[in-house]
Amino acid sequence: MNLPNKLTIFRIILVPIMVIIPFLGIKGEILGIPTIYWLINFIFIVASITDKLDGYLARKNNQVTTFGKFLDPLADKILVLAAMIMLVEMAKLPAWIPIIVLAREFLVSGYRLLAVEKGGKVIAASNWGKLKTVTQMTAIILAFIDIHSFAECFTGNLQGEAFLLNLVVTIMMIIQTIATIFSGVDYMKSAKDLM
Repeated sequence: MNLPNKLTIFRIILVPIMVIIPFLGIKGEILGIPTIYWLINFIFIVASITDKLDGYLARKNNQVTTFGKFLDPLADKILVLAAMIMLVEMAKLPAWIPIIVLAREFLVSGYRLLAVEKGGKVIAASNWGKLKTVTQMTAIILAFIDIHSFAECFTGNLQGEAFLLNLVVTIMMIIQTIATIFSGVDYMKSAKDLM
């Protein structure tokens, strides 16, 4: 097994570790933010870095494998959806956001399976897809260090840095949701000949 595939597997292993952290009873705060949020964020960031690193190494060293093509996007979905579901459970994110992301991922995965069955056609990521990925990762990272819930900035209860952080998280989550929808539509348009 090559290094890029090991990094992909490592990313999947990090997900249950990330999910277990809230149950460890870790107390304390750093800069007014619970320590568990910092730990979850650290693991999410490390896992996100391995996402970029495994693809880069696979292409650079000509180590692209069928196993990697299958597992890499699956690992990404597991990581992002696990983080979003954790944010819902922490009352930091409304459930409709991960529902949209999940629906898009099911549609895209279905089209990918069709593409493989019909001869292995690969549909490249659009600009919407790239925007989705960047805003999604950024929004999740910031949401874990924002101690307030989604769109709380609009209630008038927040001021200063708390207001600004919550506003940025809210805007990034909205942008990533819009990009998720449009990238899914874009993907379906690109794959319509498969139907």
